Amino acid sequence: MTTSNTSPHWFSNVEQALVVNSKTDITWHHETDLVIVGYGAAGASAALEGRESGLDVIVLDRFAGGGASVKSGGVVYAGGGTKVQESLGEQDSPQAMFDYLNLETQGVVKDETLMRFCEQSAQNLDWLMSHGVKFSGPVYKKKTSYPNVKYFLYHSDNSLLPSYRGEHPPAARGHRGVIKNGNSAVNLGGALFWPMRESAKNLGVQVDTQTEARQLIVDKHGRVLGLKALQLIAGSDAEKRHKRNSALATGVATYFPNMLPGGKSMRKLAQYFRNKVKRIEENEREVVFYRARSGVVLSAGGFIFNRKMVKHYCPKYLHGLPLGTHADDGSGIRLGESAGGATKLMENATAWRFINPPLAWSKGIIVNQQGARFVNESSYGATIGEAMVERNNGKAWLILDSALVKQAWREISPGKVLPFQQLLAALNHIFVKKKFKTTQAMCDHYNFDLATIEAEIANYARVANGEVSDAFHKTKDDAVSLQGPFHVIDISLAQHLLPCTVLTMGGLDVDERSGEVVDANKNPIPGLYAAGRTAVGIPSNLYMSGLSLADCVFSGRRAAKHAAEQHTQQQ
Repeated sequence: MTTSNTSPHWFSNVEQALVVNSKTDITWHHETDLVIVGYGAAGASAALEGRESGLDVIVLDRFAGGGASVKSGGVVYAGGGTKVQESLGEQDSPQAMFDYLNLETQGVVKDETLMRFCEQSAQNLDWLMSHGVKFSGPVYKKKTSYPNVKYFLYHSDNSLLPSYRGEHPPAARGHRGVIKNGNSAVNLGGALFWPMRESAKNLGVQVDTQTEARQLIVDKHGRVLGLKALQLIAGSDAEKRHKRNSALATGVATYFPNMLPGGKSMRKLAQYFRNKVKRIEENEREVVFYRARSGVVLSAGGFIFNRKMVKHYCPKYLHGLPLGTHADDGSGIRLGESAGGATKLMENATAWRFINPPLAWSKGIIVNQQGARFVNESSYGATIGEAMVERNNGKAWLILDSALVKQAWREISPGKVLPFQQLLAALNHIFVKKKFKTTQAMCDHYNFDLATIEAEIANYARVANGEVSDAFHKTKDDAVSLQGPFHVIDISLAQHLLPCTVLTMGGLDVDERSGEVVDANKNPIPGLYAAGRTAVGIPSNLYMSGLSLADCVFSGRRAAKHAAEQHTQQQ
């Protein structure tokens, strides 16, 4: 799929590529080997690999760098026998990792690409550590969406569910970057990005922040020569005001989430600062041309904050909580398309409907509008979210009984979970949860089908008693016999007191050996690469925690390695 900026669905300021006869047709302000657009985990990985391979590198970022990578939980999905796994007695192998991920990715990349990802996984973790990123234990062995801050290795997937185990024992593969952040869950991705940024600085990577790529420069043979950017002059008053206001907009959105009292006012305040940023960009930037002798790497994230693109490509996910920053506007994808790049899976997004902790919630049942169960409640949050959004119109309700409610309160007591997990569970118990003495009263309120609800509750009790196997492969130890009165929590996509985080997964189609962007006929576009969420990659079918950051490292390094190989051949 390709489009252009003449399309009514372009929704971007990115311009169509400028075709020139020769590189001498442009007066270049900067010349280098590799230009990288977007400075998150993928961009940093490409920059570090590029420098280690002997390339001169310039990185551009519209804001200060870090992007969605810093906003993430700082988890890298790694296995195959990492040093951290081995030190903690976790048995794993590349084949075991491949067999598990093959169930989740379902052919989104070729088997040989997935195997290469698994075979390189432990080495990529070592490589990150060589650049100052810290990983360690202890390991958390139970099911959870995100462990207490004292644990740094956990099962960030469905591997603990019997139906996913296969012939290999489940291995913990969620490697959290070690960071001194107290009990805060804010900016944990800095554990990964900040050491990489420091290492890149030490290696001589040039980073031009407050610089937005707007147009690719292509020769008449279709090779990408460089790009045009709009830039605020370094050290200028305009640059300082841009940094200050963009930081304030991000800070307000980060530290004053929507579900807290005053959330609407905080959103308005964040928008006020973003509007100031926009005015500075519209009036005070200069045009700068960058020559890229070995290629341009597009690593500018996805498009979750471009609400028009989300509405057009994946409207089912529009009412989830966007994860990332306002730089995740699809500009990297549009730049690739402007030079003839094809896109894939633009309709794919991931919605993280986490219900554990508290563990008690996962022992209840999740039903749809008819009152029917549709998923194993012990599943990883993205698995629940996919089933909820794709097959049930984003609607779901969690049904508990009084014993589970009491258990949940105990499980979210201070010190047992992260503060934000405690807050969300408590808010939903107090303000969202509704109590019903009978199934009839529950059905009258939610318009569930009475016969369906009663059949589900009765069958669930038989699962808990070991009398029957569960249709969704839930074990009897994870189920209970629900007894009235019943407690119901709306966990639908748009439920603002239980935010469901959403991230786009589609992007530019790439050659899986090189990372080069390809056109509609699968022909590589010379001099153009894509990495991270700007491209289709390992997590583009179904997301597991840490899989995106791991793919950023894998794909960023892949692109830079190929660019370096091409550079050597041309000399």
